[in-house]
Amino acid sequence: MGLKTLSAKAAAALDKELMSTGAFSIDQLMELAGLSVSQAVYRVHPLSKGQNVLVACGPGNNGGDGLVAARHLRHYGYKPSIYYPKRSKNELYQRLAQQLEDLNVPFVDDFPTALKSTDHIVDAIFGFSFSGEVREPFPAVIKALEETKLPVTSVDAPSSWNIEDGPPSSGLGSSFHPEDDTLSEEGMSHA
Repeated sequence: MGLKTLSAKAAAALDKELMSTGAFSIDQLMELAGLSVSQAVYRVHPLSKGQNVLVACGPGNNGGDGLVAARHLRHYGYKPSIYYPKRSKNELYQRLAQQLEDLNVPFVDDFPTALKSTDHIVDAIFGFSFSGEVREPFPAVIKALEETKLPVTSVDAPSSWNIEDGPPSSGLGSSFHPEDDTLSEEGMSHA
């Protein structure tokens, strides 16, 4: 089965349409996206497979989706931890981080060490608008995501992918691929 995605242009147009005609706020869209991510994790990695989920968050909307997903996962009974090295100064992201802190969800600074004690990873670093080179501190994180044997659920697409072209042909992120049995009409999970 082929991987089905919206183009970056179509996804941006959909967001714009939802926020104008649909009267949705960015908070609402992020809440819906994060809820969907948490439901995908619950579906592909039920609690019986392990409660520890490491959520790697980038500085933009994809990272915000990851923060929301972590909150929902906590309420489902998972034990999320957050790797969020480039915290946004935007009030929305600060509120999302505060909600997690209020739930005693730990924020971790050392991604490789955190990998050793997790059962599942959520890649919420870069989303559909990603282009260009991966900047610090994320190259080492993406390399670790490529090399891990742990299941990874990616928000939008695996970080470092160009949403139009897929994974880079070589270098960082080029071997970050979903397994065939994790693709579905409902979405995908890199495992």
